[in-house]
Amino acid sequence: MAQRGPTRRGALERLRERVAHVDEGEWFFAQIADAVAGQRLRRGLSQKQLAELCGTTQSAIARLEAGGRPPRIDTLLRIAQALDCTLVVELRERD
Repeated sequence: MAQRGPTRRGALERLRERVAHVDEGEWFFAQIADAVAGQRLRRGLSQKQLAELCGTTQSAIARLEAGGRPPRIDTLLRIAQALDCTLVVELRERD
């Protein structure tokens, strides 16, 4: 069952607090974790429900959201599709 009310907001706030303290090199994956969790929570989906929609496991979604392992691009594409989002990847020249 999806989280509701203050619990959902609390989970998102805890995630944002956690990703705010990562090293600069980890920031890219922390942003992905934050975006996936945020979109999932806004849609009222549990990790298990999202996993079922994109053909992976609940533990894979949990690891992604916890920053446990960088996600594969094909996994991100399936997650984006399941969340009705567009995945944008770009290379920018460094300043």
